[in-house]
Amino acid sequence: MRSAVVTPEGDRIRWVELPGEEPVRVYLHGLGATAPAYFAASAVHPRLAGRRSLLLDFLGHGHSDRPEAFPYTLEAHADTVAQALTAAGVAAAEVIAHSMGGAVAIVLADRHPDLVSRLVLVDANLDPLPPTPGTAGSSGISSYTEQEFLAGGWAEVRDRAGAHWWSTMRLAGRTALYRSAVHLAAGTTPTMRELLLELKVPRSFLHPEADGAPSGAGALEAAGVAVVPVPDCGHNIMLDNPEGFARAAAEALARD
Repeated sequence: MRSAVVTPEGDRIRWVELPGEEPVRVYLHGLGATAPAYFAASAVHPRLAGRRSLLLDFLGHGHSDRPEAFPYTLEAHADTVAQALTAAGVAAAEVIAHSMGGAVAIVLADRHPDLVSRLVLVDANLDPLPPTPGTAGSSGISSYTEQEFLAGGWAEVRDRAGAHWWSTMRLAGRTALYRSAVHLAAGTTPTMRELLLELKVPRSFLHPEADGAPSGAGALEAAGVAVVPVPDCGHNIMLDNPEGFARAAAEALARD
C-alpha cells in the first residue's frame, strides 16, 4: 500500500502497487468501487502481468481518505489522481479504467497529457445521464438532493445495489459517493465523449458484447477509438469474464 497527499488539507490517495517493468500501468475503478477488488486478478493475469501497476482508489473511495469538503467533480478527481501519479514518479502511463474511472481517465488525459500514454476504457461513461429515481447508479443517486441522500436515501441505494456492489460501495464516504455520482451524471463541458474524440493517444473502448455497439460507435471508430466487444459479461467485464477481459485489454494495449 502506497499513498500521496493530494489536497492542501493533507488528504491522501492510496493505491496498491505491484512491481514490474515500465511503462507504468494505472487501474482506475468505477463509482462506489475500489481498484484492488476489481482489478487485482487482472493485473496479475499472465496476459497483463509484469508491469509496474498502480491499483488506485479515488478520494472518497476504498482505502483513500474521505474529505467532506472535497467537491468530487470529475475534474477534481482527475487532478488529485494526477498529483498522486506525479508523487509516485509516474509519467506516460497506460491507463485501464472502468465506468466512472473511464470518465475520470478521459479528463486526466485531457488536463494532464504527460501522464497518459494510452487509454483502455472499460464500459466507461461518455455522456451525461438524466436523474432516474429508483436505480442504483449515478442517475439514481443524483435523483436525490444531498440532504435526502445523507438522511436515508443511501440505504435505498444500498438495497438496490445488491450485496456485491454494496461490499465496496459501503467503503465510500456517503458525501463522496453522492457528489461523485451527481458530477458523473452531469458530465463535463465539453462532454467526456467529445474530449475522447479529440485525444491523440491510442484509445480503446471495451463493452459487453450482449449490449450491442455503444452509442456513437461509428464516430468513435472514425476518430481512431477501437470499439471492442467482450463476450459473456455485463458491465463489470473484468469480474464477469476475467479471461476475455485480459485478452481484450492486452490486445488494446498493444495497439499503435
